[in-house]
Amino acid sequence: MSDKPIYVTQPNLPPLEEFVPYLRQIWDSKILTNGGPYHQQLEHALCEYLGVDHLSLFANGTLALVTALQALRITGEVITTPYSFVATAHALLWNDIKPVFVDIDPESLNLDPAKVEAAITTKTTAILPVHCYGRPCNVSAIQKIADNYNLKVVYDAAHAFGVQNACGGILRHGDLSVLSFHATKVFNTFEGGAIVSPDAKSKQHIDHLKNFGFVDEVTVVAPGINAKMSEVNAAFGLLQLRHVDEALKRRAQISNTYRQALERVHGIRLLSEPEHVQANHGYFPILVEDSYPLARDELYQRMRERNIYARRYFYPLISEFPMYRGLPSAQATNLPAATRAAARVLCLPIFPAMTPAEQERVIDVVRAS
Repeated sequence: MSDKPIYVTQPNLPPLEEFVPYLRQIWDSKILTNGGPYHQQLEHALCEYLGVDHLSLFANGTLALVTALQALRITGEVITTPYSFVATAHALLWNDIKPVFVDIDPESLNLDPAKVEAAITTKTTAILPVHCYGRPCNVSAIQKIADNYNLKVVYDAAHAFGVQNACGGILRHGDLSVLSFHATKVFNTFEGGAIVSPDAKSKQHIDHLKNFGFVDEVTVVAPGINAKMSEVNAAFGLLQLRHVDEALKRRAQISNTYRQALERVHGIRLLSEPEHVQANHGYFPILVEDSYPLARDELYQRMRERNIYARRYFYPLISEFPMYRGLPSAQATNLPAATRAAARVLCLPIFPAMTPAEQERVIDVVRAS
């Protein structure tokens, strides 16, 4: 097989020579973690870039999500989506919280607010929505439900770096928003994450929790965890931030090329572009309908045979994994739209360094099948 592999996403890596001075300064300072200078600089830089006032860096997005739930003292049952990466629900189990899955809207693939309200019980304490593929949830409807029933809202915004709707940055919604800076994300720190807080007091509490609960050298106020971001990761994030606008522009170009090339392919459905949204184009999902000549998994396999590693994000549903399938809310009859999406979606490769020739290889497989 002569063609080199094309993966669904590849990290945006700046030139190595730009990173060397950062490493030298870390080496000279001998500060590797515990809120060093690069950590502080990145928090401030991200607040400015994202238009938020308070942000806490984390070693990864999963630890950030686990800590966000702990910070809000959420217990009991939390309504969430089955159509996400499994870490969304795992964070609930780590906090001894019972996930309650509700169906998604078939167009946005985000939580359906009507289904959320119908699932609320006396044990419900919060809603955990996901901005799937970086496409904003119906935040106003979700907040109205939360206010009516006195529920907390924690957004899994792992896909939503830099996304804006008509009113501004999407990260301002809910009680807390959680970001992932994994290497596959639009903005990455090799591995990392963050929590966006509404006020300084919340940030201070979260900062204590991510460092074992320490307030000072001799005072521990909570059963926190070790979730601190290292100086190496923070330095890489600062360097990435210098290139992120260029990366977002390139992603938009690739997304537009896909859309123009595939929008008239019979049996391939593209998600509509949300109105008044500044997207980050972190993913390019297609839905393989029954009228397409191949089933989704057949198209997936055909791509693999051609060294194209598309991904079935998200398949299987979280609700189908062993630790969740026994829940009453996990039954497929309760989740028809999510079940249908999981059987049809295929995320095509999209990353800033993708060449026109590589993208044409992907397009040719979809068109020719």
